[in-house]
Amino acid sequence: MAFGATYDYVIIGAGSAGCVLANRLSANPQHRVLLLEAGGSDWHPFVHMPAGLAQLVRYKSMNWNYETEPEPALHGRRLYWPRGKLLGGSSSINAMCYIRGHRSDYDHWASLGNRGWGYNEVLPYFRRAEANIRGSNTWHGDQGLLSVEDLRHTNPLSHVFIDAAAEAGYPRNPDFNGASQRGFGFYQVTQKDGARCSTAAGYLADALERTNLSVETHAQVERLEIQHDRVVAVHYRHHGSSKRVEVAAEVLLSGGAINSPQLLMLSGIGPADHLRGLDIKVRADLPGVGGNLQDHLDICTLQRCTQNITYDWPNEVMVALTYVFTRGGIGASNIAEAGGFA
Repeated sequence: MAFGATYDYVIIGAGSAGCVLANRLSANPQHRVLLLEAGGSDWHPFVHMPAGLAQLVRYKSMNWNYETEPEPALHGRRLYWPRGKLLGGSSSINAMCYIRGHRSDYDHWASLGNRGWGYNEVLPYFRRAEANIRGSNTWHGDQGLLSVEDLRHTNPLSHVFIDAAAEAGYPRNPDFNGASQRGFGFYQVTQKDGARCSTAAGYLADALERTNLSVETHAQVERLEIQHDRVVAVHYRHHGSSKRVEVAAEVLLSGGAINSPQLLMLSGIGPADHLRGLDIKVRADLPGVGGNLQDHLDICTLQRCTQNITYDWPNEVMVALTYVFTRGGIGASNIAEAGGFA
């Protein structure tokens, strides 16, 4: 067992939340911050060229490639759950659609007793985080680290889709994150100059120059060490070696909806009977850990097109070259260009 230095803050998971936390906490030069990521760097060109997301599913080194247990309500089928396993986490492999929750979601959270989580209270934080190419207004900011742009390339079929929705009586909506979410239109995307703006690109890249921030990739956290009901150290494997780092202030779990509760349970925090069944010493009997997860179904359909205009046809080499030299063309598309809320 290798013993490392003591850090004020240890952040587990360099994804959509972890990179933001690393930036904000290390902004104070008095804080010693360690960011641990089980995956590797975000170097791959397909991560940064937006249309490359269609190819990322092939790279298991950048994707946890989870599958659910057989679902009784779906005739025993397993569902595929991609999750990012690299700097930026799922923000490095997603479709970059910039979508906030509906106003009623946040107001409902507040009504349950979660003070500070109502829509009017969280809106200033959305505005602070955002650098929207359209500028600042009631709903958007233009000084943040998360770049939000309009799509540089859209397919004719996306326009037809929106026109069809309008013909069916639905309103057009040029801004799903504005006054109303209802309607059909093009998504804005988390891109900067036509390239993906993951949290690794937006929040972590510049912060890496700070001497008080350390980042370790290929660092698989195995458990939290707890003494007297307080986490005092983090145990993880790094390139095959066991390591332990001590924590002076806080450990922040940002491994996502699957890996964070898993780590809590591996550390003895969770449903007691379940932990005992796995021979894990119970530190805290918390039945809610690892439970109550709700996800939405993503149902995909395919339709043969009568014209040579879909994204299944293009010359991939030309797409890449056009993107490299112009930051435009099909390579700048997020593929999921248009959508609607009804």
